[in-house]
Amino acid sequence: MKAIYTILLLILSNTFMTFAWYGHLKFKEMKIFGNLGLISIVLISWGIALFEYFFMVPANRIGYNGNGGPFSLLQLKVIQEVITLVVFLAFSLVFFKTETLRINHLIGFVFLILAVYFIFKK
Repeated sequence: MKAIYTILLLILSNTFMTFAWYGHLKFKEMKIFGNLGLISIVLISWGIALFEYFFMVPANRIGYNGNGGPFSLLQLKVIQEVITLVVFLAFSLVFFKTETLRINHLIGFVFLILAVYFIFKK
């Protein structure tokens, strides 16, 4: 059960992180945010990223085997990176219609899956 909680919290965390890091690129299309300066955008992104930490820190504490969780530190990091890329892929395809998924991207994802396999192999 801790593994499921960890993964769900990591997905939530990475969703907030992706919006904080890349969501502001769509601000110019929104009337309310269209004329904001860089400092304002950074502060808004920082506020969104705060929620990332509300999910990331508990995910790592629950998931880490040093705290009774099922994952080593290296396994947690690899899971987090794969989730980051999956969330980013979904985000970019939904919010940035100009982005396309090409065969080289799919090959890269296959290699990431292989990385997860080898990291978890005993």
